[in-house]
Amino acid sequence: MYDLFTQQVIEYHKTDSVDAEFKIQNSEFKIQNSFQALLWEKSWVDTVQWHLEDLVRPADVEPAYALTLKRRIDASNQHRTDLVERIDDHYMAEFGHVPPQPDARLNTETPAWAIDRLSILALKVYHFDIEAHRGDEAHRARCQAKLDTLLAQRADLTTAIDQLLDDLAAGRRLMRLYRQMKMYNDPSLNPELYKK
Repeated sequence: MYDLFTQQVIEYHKTDSVDAEFKIQNSEFKIQNSFQALLWEKSWVDTVQWHLEDLVRPADVEPAYALTLKRRIDASNQHRTDLVERIDDHYMAEFGHVPPQPDARLNTETPAWAIDRLSILALKVYHFDIEAHRGDEAHRARCQAKLDTLLAQRADLTTAIDQLLDDLAAGRRLMRLYRQMKMYNDPSLNPELYKK
């Protein structure tokens, strides 16, 4: 899974444009099934949003352009959440029928939200690797130390996800779906929208 995210990040950076056309795969990484395609799309959305966040940060960004970017980021956040919920639907279909063991426990997050963190981690590793080779020696050393931490985190997170999926398959953990229930995007729930 992490390799898929890494390959998608590399694919995005071939154009390095938030307006580039979404492509489901490249020549180096073949998508084998619809679940992999879903993960690829999730990583693409995260990567584009990462770069939208960069574009909105400069202090001299023109306000109208910043608002346009903010709207795109909001839409991207909703798309990201929708994709995470579809990933969890996949895991619910896979594990929802597994009878829980008597001592089965809950997890603090669903598999998809852990995978969401792994997707973001692939972006951090990619960009800190660039920074660890750019700038002066002090900058490179600081960034390499952060990259080392991220690589350790990657090992821990991939292990934790694998363990969670194994536990779900064996009934040692309970598979529950938790939806985000966001209110700010819903015109029937956000008072600033429904008052109008």
